[in-house]
This record gives sequence, structure tokens and C-alpha cells, in this order.
Amino acid sequence: MHCHQIKYQDAATQTYLGSPSLLRLDDGDLLATHDYFGPGAPRTPSGPLGPPGEWGLTSVYRSADDGCTWTEVNHIMGCFWAGLFEHRGAVYLLGISQEYGSVVIRRSEDRGNTWTHPADEKSGLLCRGGPCRQAPNYHCAPVPVLAKGGRLYRAVEDCDPCVWGSGFRSCVISADADGDLLNATSWTMSNKLAYDPAWTPTEWGHVPVPGWLEGNLVETPGGPPGPQGEVWNILRFNSDPVPDKAAIVQVHDGGARISFDPVSGFVDFPGGMTKFTIRRDPETGLYLTLSNNNTDPACAWQRNVLSLHCSADLRNWWHVETLLEDDSPLSHEESVRLTAFQYVDWQLDGEDLIYIVRMAYDGARNFHDANRVTFHRLEVSRSLL
Repeated sequence: MHCHQIKYQDAATQTYLGSPSLLRLDDGDLLATHDYFGPGAPRTPSGPLGPPGEWGLTSVYRSADDGCTWTEVNHIMGCFWAGLFEHRGAVYLLGISQEYGSVVIRRSEDRGNTWTHPADEKSGLLCRGGPCRQAPNYHCAPVPVLAKGGRLYRAVEDCDPCVWGSGFRSCVISADADGDLLNATSWTMSNKLAYDPAWTPTEWGHVPVPGWLEGNLVETPGGPPGPQGEVWNILRFNSDPVPDKAAIVQVHDGGARISFDPVSGFVDFPGGMTKFTIRRDPETGLYLTLSNNNTDPACAWQRNVLSLHCSADLRNWWHVETLLEDDSPLSHEESVRLTAFQYVDWQLDGEDLIYIVRMAYDGARNFHDANRVTFHRLEVSRSLL
């Protein structure tokens, strides 16, 4: 399989790789991050960001040759599920202090070499989480920051009660783009919206653990069902055993309020059972995502296929090209169990599309417990749309 490996972690260490994020810096270099989880993974120490015993280490890498080779730059403790973005000459890393912790943001003024520390509400501690697994239990993923109308928007969740799937409450944080992003007073948090199982469409049949997480803030293109310029949070939806569904939560009042309409709020979305990233191509106006479209109706959680998909209206998506498939000698059943190309973050890069993958491949413990983080390039991607 042709790719450039950023990080390999032997499964024997019982440490696995998660939450990859990718950014093209203004100076042309590439920056990448990922975190670690599993029984052998580093745990957060005691301190102001939370109790000990939770995963919370992120590593930072940089490439000066368009992703062919990568240099490990730094490690950040107290940083988990975090995503990179650049704003007015500085690089930011926004995530959670640990697995289910506080919402924190860091800034780097030197291309990712050094980072601020979120010691308090004036230095990057945006929303305090509760003691270990006591609400609020903040959660997120490396998802996009949306800039619209002089504000920055980002999706997070509060897992309350702390039960994966059903416990996630969707919320949005937003800030004035001119404000100090390290100061908690610059940010507003919306209401926290729990998923009501009664909203699940009856035609799906029995869905044991319905719930939403890992949302993407996007601006609508205009036209039905709403006027131009609405902000939507399109969330991964745990619809198992039904594959390929997502949920649309609407954002109101500059991020102060969110709502969900169960009549129009579900959409057929390829790979909606797994984390995805949506961005809009400024040249074509089309929305793109790299996601794990389902090719096996018997396995809604399948992640061993990665494809590029496209939409003009955020509701109707079509398959553009399959990017990664398992080329190992595993049977289909074993491939689904052991292989995944998941949690992809990506950027448009000139005429190309570059992306970073949390990969379980060739020796991974299972599809979820990834042993590699890899970098890829899709050349002349716009010609495919």
C-alpha cells in the first residue's frame, strides 16, 4: 500500500494511535498530530486539568517535503481528541484535556515547536470538566473550525451520563474571530442537546444504542430547506445495525442555541457510522468528505474501505472515488475485523487533496486499535468531481 508513514506503534505495546489532524502551514510545511489510547498508553498526571488515570498525550510532527518524511517535533500532555487550525498567523490545537475532561486550546507562534499551556481560564482552559467521569464529560474529535460572519465555530459534546453512544449531548462553542482565543470569556457555549431515542425513524427498525457525536460545523449553500448562510452541525450517528446515516443539528444566534428537527434532521450519509470531516471546496462550491462508506450490509461498522464523496447541498451525497481498500491476503471477514482506514483528516492542497489516516493494518490488534498514522495525496482531485 503506497503511503508515507508518520507513526508506527507495535500492537504488542498495547498502545494504539488515534485522532490524527493535519494542517498546511503558511510557510509551506505540513503539521500533523495524533494521540494515544489503550492499556499501555500514557495517562494524565494529577493537576488542575483533571484527576490521574485518563489518556491525554498528543504528539506533533512536521514535514518540509510535502509529507514524504516526517520529524517528531514535540509531545503535549493534557491534550486529547484535538484538532489543528491556523488563525491570523498562529497555529491552534483545540481538544480535550484527557479522555472525557475539560475543553482546552493551545497556541503556537513557532510552527508547532512550542505551545501555550491551559493552566486557567485566561490561558486556554475554556470549559472545565468534572472529576473523573462525572459531568461535564467533554468529548470531541479533530473536526473543522468554521469561520463565518466574524465568528469561529467548533463542535464538542458532553457525555452525560458517561455512556458511549447514548450519553453524548451535542453542543457548539464559538468565539469572536477578533478575540483572544485563549481567554474563556471570548467563547460562548450553546445549550447541550441530548438525543431522544424517540426521534429514531421507525423504518430503521430496532437501533439498540442511538446517539450522535463528532460533529462538523458547515455553512449551508442556500435554498431549500433554509436561507443561505445557515450553520449546521452534521454529526456522526450511531445507527447500528443500519449503516450510512448522519444527523443535522441546526445552529442559531451566532452559536448560542442549537436545535434538531427529527423530520428533516436525518440524512443518508456514506460512512456516517464513523468519524468524518466535511469541508467545502471554495472553487466549485461542492462539499467533500473522506469517509468509510459501507459495502457490507451485514456490518454497519465496517471501516476497511475509504472513499471520497461529494455533495452540492449537504443532503445528497455521491461516491467519487475509492481511495483505500485492504490489499492484504485476509479474507473479507478477517479484513473487516482487523483493518481500518479511519478518522481521516484532510485539506485541499492546490489542485490536490492531502489526507492523514488512523490506520489499522498489517499487525493491528483489531480494526479499532490502530497501529499506524499515514499521510496520503490524491492528485488532481478536482478533476474527479
